[in-house]
Amino acid sequence: MVDEDAGWLGIDLGTQSVRVLLVTADGTVLGSGSAPLTGRRDGARHEQSPPRWWAALCTASRAALGSAPPGLPVGGLAMCGTSGTVLLTDGSGRPVSPALMYDDGRAKAQAARAREAGLVVQDTWALPKAMWLVGEYGGTALRLTHQPDLMVCRLTGQPPPADSSHALKTGYDLEGERWPEAALAELRLPDDLFPTVVRPGTRLGEVCQAAADATGIPAGTPVLAGMTDGCAAQIASGALRPGSWNSVLGTTLVLKGAARDPVRDPTGVVYNHRAPDGTWLPGGASSVGAGALAAHVPDADPAAMDERARAFEPSGALAYPLVSPGERFPFRAPEATPFVLGEPADDADLWAALLQGVGFAERLCLDYLHHLGAPLDGPLTFTGGGARSPYWNQLRADILGRPARVPEQTEPALGMAALAAYGTSGAGALADVAARMVRVRTVVEPRPGRTATFAEPYARLVDALRDRGWLPGPVAAHAHSRLSRDTSAS
Repeated sequence: MVDEDAGWLGIDLGTQSVRVLLVTADGTVLGSGSAPLTGRRDGARHEQSPPRWWAALCTASRAALGSAPPGLPVGGLAMCGTSGTVLLTDGSGRPVSPALMYDDGRAKAQAARAREAGLVVQDTWALPKAMWLVGEYGGTALRLTHQPDLMVCRLTGQPPPADSSHALKTGYDLEGERWPEAALAELRLPDDLFPTVVRPGTRLGEVCQAAADATGIPAGTPVLAGMTDGCAAQIASGALRPGSWNSVLGTTLVLKGAARDPVRDPTGVVYNHRAPDGTWLPGGASSVGAGALAAHVPDADPAAMDERARAFEPSGALAYPLVSPGERFPFRAPEATPFVLGEPADDADLWAALLQGVGFAERLCLDYLHHLGAPLDGPLTFTGGGARSPYWNQLRADILGRPARVPEQTEPALGMAALAAYGTSGAGALADVAARMVRVRTVVEPRPGRTATFAEPYARLVDALRDRGWLPGPVAAHAHSRLSRDTSAS
C-alpha cells in the first residue's frame, strides 16, 4: 500500500529547466520548484554542462520542500531526463565529457554503422552518440551515463544502474532485457562502457548526507529508478491502460501510448518502452513542437497571439514547424528542414500556421500509428507546456477530431512522483497509483464541423512531405484514406 501520510518527490530534468514536485498519494501538490538550464546550440551540436544540472536540482528541490508541512516524511523520489541525452563519466561518476542532448545530430555516421550492425537506431539516439563520444574522449574505465544516472550518483554517492527506459535508445533490448553484446562487439565498443540495467521503479539507493545538505531532501530517502521524460508525462496523464495515449507538447512533440504487446515498426520510427509491470508503452518523439514559436515570432505574448490567431482557421500559410533540422516521427528524415508554404497575412497568421502545423504533425503521428496497427481507441490526454494554452488545446482537438483530457497538473515530475510511490509500495499497479494522483481539469471536445475545415490543409501538408521524399508514399496514402475519420477510429 502507498503511504497516505508521505509526500513523494518527482524530478524532471528538462531541456530548459529542472522541475521538482512534492505530491501526496491523492495528487495534492504540496510544493514545487524550478531552476533554469541553458545549453549550447550550434548547427547539429546541442550540449549542456552536466554540473549545472546538479546546481539546478539543488535549487529546485529546496524550493519544492520549502513549503512542505513540518515533519512531513518524504516516501521516495524518482526522476526523468530527456531521452537520448548522454555523457561519459569516470569510474567514480565524474563527467569527462559534455552532455550530448536528445537532438544533438553529430553522430549520423555512427548511427549508420550501428544500423549496419543490425541495430534499429535513429541518428539522434544515445547509442550513436556513445560511439561519437568514445571517439572524441576515448580512454580507459569510461562509463556511458544517461542524464538521470549522473544525478542519482550525486544523490546516493555511487554510480547506479541505468533504468531500462533511458537505456532503450542506447541499444538495450527490452524484450530480452539484455545488451546486444554481439552487435556492440562488432562496433568495437569497450566491454565496460555500458552500465547494468534495471526496470523503472527499482530501488537504487538512498539520499546520502552530503546530498541531503545540498538539496534539502532528507538523508535516507529512497531513490527509485525513473523513466524518460515522455514516459514520465505519460504516467502523469494516467494513459497507462491499453489503447490510451498521451500527447506531450513541449519544446518538441512526444506521443506515448499503452498496449498489451509491442507495436512493431521495422523502420524504428516507433519504438516501445516497457512499463515496470512488463506491459508496453509504444510511441515516438518528433522534432516538431512549441519551440518553433519563439524561433519564428520572437518576444511574442502567447496568449495575445492565440487570440489573434482565431481569425485564421485555417491559416493562409502551411507550416511544418521543426524545432531543429531532421525529423524522427512520424517519419525518419535526417535531411528534413522546417518550412512555411504560402505568405502569411501577418504575424498572427504565421502564428496560426505554426499552431496548426503542430496539430497536423500530431494527426500524422496518430495516422502512422494506426498504419502500424497500434490500438488507438482509448482516451487521449494532452500534457506538456503546450497544454497550458486553452486555444491550442481546442485547435488540436478540432484537427484530430476527438476529445482530449487535460489534467490539472501536466508536469512529467508528477509522473515520477507516482512512480516513486509505486516503487516503494511493493504492491498494486502503476496505473492504479497514477489514477489516484491524476486530476482531470477539463475535457476538450472537437467543435462540430471543424475537423472537416482542417482536412484540406492537412492533406496538402501530407502531400508536401511526400513530395519532398520524407514521408513514405504508403503512409501518405493511409493518411488520405482517414481524412473523413477521427483519429481514434479503427
